[in-house]
Amino acid sequence: MDKKIEFQDFIATVPMENQEFVKEVHDQLINHGCKIEIKAAKSGYVVSYLYNKKTVANYVFRKKGMLVRIYGVHVNEYEELLETLPEEMALAIHKAPICKRMADPNACNPKCSMGYDFWMKGAHYQKCRNSAFMFLVCPENNPYIEKFLLKEVEAWEKSNFTMGLN
Repeated sequence: MDKKIEFQDFIATVPMENQEFVKEVHDQLINHGCKIEIKAAKSGYVVSYLYNKKTVANYVFRKKGMLVRIYGVHVNEYEELLETLPEEMALAIHKAPICKRMADPNACNPKCSMGYDFWMKGAHYQKCRNSAFMFLVCPENNPYIEKFLLKEVEAWEKSNFTMGLN
């Protein structure tokens, strides 16, 4: 049986300059009711945060460094946050692939849970959910990543509250 991967195993692989940030965000997400799943992958760990069994975000490792993928299901509830993103993060969103399924419902796997339709800096976007909000974890981006993650989790909490699920 494989040894269960612990948060400490993962945090030891995070670049030193981001460790405090990742620990702080971890604590906040856990305090908001998220669960964590850690799996080993070829390029490092894949760390997912789930709220009511729905993935809110995950950390992945790539050649260019550690990235966070935020599943911004509720992005329309906090579009004003997108207006504050630094140029590098806004460019990452701009460069992300379009949601093929929004453009043509037959162009993507029918099991695909469609991307995001939102506005940012005066432009309309329809982006793939797997890459729309994928950002490099670095000291310049971290404050914005934290705000983005917390807005998303708070929106999940609110939607569950209004549906009577909490």
